[in-house]
Amino acid sequence: MNFAIVGCGFIAKKHARAIEDIQGAQLVAVCDKEPKAMEYYTEVYGAAPFVELSEMLEREEIDIVCICTPSGLHAPLAEEAAKAGKHIILEKPMAMNLKETDQIIYACKEHNVKLAVVHPNRFRPAVQELRRILDQGLLGKISHVNATVNWNRNQEYYDQAPWRGTKQYDGGVLMNQAIHTLDLLLWFMGQPEQIFSMEATRLREIEAEDVSTGLIRFESGAIGVVETSTTVYQSNFEESITIFGEKGTVKIGGPNALYFECLTVEGMSEKETEEILDKVKADPWGKPGHQCIMENMMKAIKEDLEPAVTGEDGRAALGLVLAFYESAARNEPIYLKPVKVCM
Repeated sequence: MNFAIVGCGFIAKKHARAIEDIQGAQLVAVCDKEPKAMEYYTEVYGAAPFVELSEMLEREEIDIVCICTPSGLHAPLAEEAAKAGKHIILEKPMAMNLKETDQIIYACKEHNVKLAVVHPNRFRPAVQELRRILDQGLLGKISHVNATVNWNRNQEYYDQAPWRGTKQYDGGVLMNQAIHTLDLLLWFMGQPEQIFSMEATRLREIEAEDVSTGLIRFESGAIGVVETSTTVYQSNFEESITIFGEKGTVKIGGPNALYFECLTVEGMSEKETEEILDKVKADPWGKPGHQCIMENMMKAIKEDLEPAVTGEDGRAALGLVLAFYESAARNEPIYLKPVKVCM
């Protein structure tokens, strides 16, 4: 299948490398308002450059469009690609608000194209093992869960582009970094029911938050604690998820949530535990998540299946971020109900 990339910034290179590594996939076009930004992709991959998206979308051979622009620009680009009949792989977050997110989902359904959202952490080996443990009910009733992203993004990172750290186009640590961990939290724990959050901009000269903490009560009754920041000195300190159940405790941790720091499950033999730990240690990153998402999209198109990470999944993660923001702004708990896409 033939891919095109819209927005040739930092994340676009991950998309291009993933496409290159997939048998039967080819990057045939790129689009950016800055011609210089496209030079790398034309020289390395032979992709045709387009300044205007409408001209690129006229190319019939394009099957899938990867949208890699600043988040605040996603909605109109995704709608235009959907109207052109192109399947869409959309970088997180889907948009900066739920109205635009719903517009994207509706446009894809209306024009019968598939939509996948880039939450690649789901495909990490340790995460896949934890999901299997949960699916089998091995932890029993869940008591509570901790989710942590304490990372470093220095001022130079935010100064790379004027849109970084803005509320209109980028967001802060919750929207930009921790949304992947929040996606995993929802994937593991289900629908949140109540949220309380506090946030601040402590060390970075940005509009959005650089530190946030929050509490979640899930519909199951389990409690979640979320701690996120980009203020850690001097490098990424921890990304982790810990789940406490009546029959086990499991923690995936390290600077990038790649390893089991605790795997204690009732009835799981020492041999089985060691086999899981050794399997993850041998290949902690696994196949790159972007590549997994693209391969899954190709399969979804061929076999008319739902992508592994759907628009509704992306909307749920964004909705949780926005709920944290609302609670912090109001300085009070807020209550959530399962929502349907507003069309």
